[in-house]
Amino acid sequence: MSRKTILIVDDDPYVRQGTRLRLRASGFETLMAADVVTTLSKAERHLPDLILLDLGLPGGDGYVVIDKLKANPSLAGIPIIVVSGRDIRANQPRAIAAGARAFLQKPVDNAEFLSVIRHTLGASTPSAEQC
Repeated sequence: MSRKTILIVDDDPYVRQGTRLRLRASGFETLMAADVVTTLSKAERHLPDLILLDLGLPGGDGYVVIDKLKANPSLAGIPIIVVSGRDIRANQPRAIAAGARAFLQKPVDNAEFLSVIRHTLGASTPSAEQC
């Protein structure tokens, strides 16, 4: 079984690096992007298994990314988890309606973070990998 690849999208380099370390320690491969254009380019080039998406990005917010991913048939199936410091009451329903699988508010508890990622990946992979 190959390791799952997660695209980390956040404009803060410290958040990207910290998230990368957390995920690599848990056995995931990682890619990183800091803006809308790079995110879309890396998603198209690498077809990650999951995208962790901040909403506050240069070049458009995370909702622009979700819209563009969902509009592209080759990228529309990639699950997205929004990880944002924005108000959960206003943004969680909007993110889910736009196509995100989950919304986590920063700062995120590590156990919850990994649980949501594993659940999301399990829900989007063949049943043999869910065991």
